Amino acid sequence: MKHPVLDYTGRHFLNLAEAMGTAALMLKSVVFWFFSAKFELRETVKQAVKIGVDSMTVTVLTSFFTGMVLALQMGQSMKNLFNEPMYIGTMVAFTMLKELGPVLTSVVVAGRAGAVVTAEIGTMQVTEQIDALYTLGTNPTRYLLVPRYIAFMLTLPLLTVFADFLGTLGGLLVAVVKLRVSPTVYMNDIYTTLSVSDFMHGFIKTFFFAFMIATVSCYKGLRTKGGAEGVGKSTTEAVVASMVLVLVMDYFISAMLVAAGI
Repeated sequence: MKHPVLDYTGRHFLNLAEAMGTAALMLKSVVFWFFSAKFELRETVKQAVKIGVDSMTVTVLTSFFTGMVLALQMGQSMKNLFNEPMYIGTMVAFTMLKELGPVLTSVVVAGRAGAVVTAEIGTMQVTEQIDALYTLGTNPTRYLLVPRYIAFMLTLPLLTVFADFLGTLGGLLVAVVKLRVSPTVYMNDIYTTLSVSDFMHGFIKTFFFAFMIATVSCYKGLRTKGGAEGVGKSTTEAVVASMVLVLVMDYFISAMLVAAGI
């Protein structure tokens, strides 16, 4: 006699194992073609524009207003505690560089560029364009996946640098206009308390996030089936999985970097 709970758990465990095995085979193929095939420069640049340049606007808005609200909230907290908005520059820059800059940028890119990648590959899968590539003698991994992996790995760290800078700039604006903190004091707090390792802590994390987002997006796209409805379902699953994994990975990567002294 089957037990409903055990049957449900076992079925999902098998599906998870199958998904991880299929993703591992995809990664093996990506690594192989990355080192053994001709570099698709035009396709890589095209994907870098879609993933990086087209995500710039939403990244700028998100990071700038995040820095503003950080300065506002921390300034009010410092006023309540010490009757003076102290160390606003340090707290805003520290938070943006180590956590909110890389995490928020990765979430934004996963929601926008990750969805685009999944939808593109998924549409090609359900319309049999990927099978046509095999017929024409072109390997889909080399032509479709490798350029997207490279584009994610190049653009997400650069977007994070912009996010760090603009978040700090947004905090400066609120500190000067709302909290009446001198720009010199704000910047001096940053220069005297933050170090290169604080920046590198967040910067290094973006490479892991970029690799994960590319893997989830490409895998979900290749596994798409069921026509237009399947494309929508795969896109939604890819975005949700990427955002959750960014937050989960953030803790473990941060723990490893802290243990390494970064």
